[in-house]
Amino acid sequence: MKFAFIIMGAFDGQKDRASIHNERAQIIGVSNLKEACAAAKELYAQGISCIELCGAFGPDGAKEIINATENKIPVGYVTHLPEQDALFQKVFGPK
Repeated sequence: MKFAFIIMGAFDGQKDRASIHNERAQIIGVSNLKEACAAAKELYAQGISCIELCGAFGPDGAKEIINATENKIPVGYVTHLPEQDALFQKVFGPK
């Protein structure tokens, strides 16, 4: 299985990339949803089996990536438990 994790923040989608295990696991940093969709299409074309997204994407962003990959591979996104909202806000700022 080939797996990718896409994170969104102050990244350059062409440069901020890393892989391990002969590129079977990849991480790509993107700055916005448009870059993420382009990366997801590229990953899908390369035979990635599954894409996981950071929590910044939320359900709407995840749906955009699902559409970009034609709903042909599993796409998930990271969430956290509500009781940790205050901790996340300290790190990432208000929603």
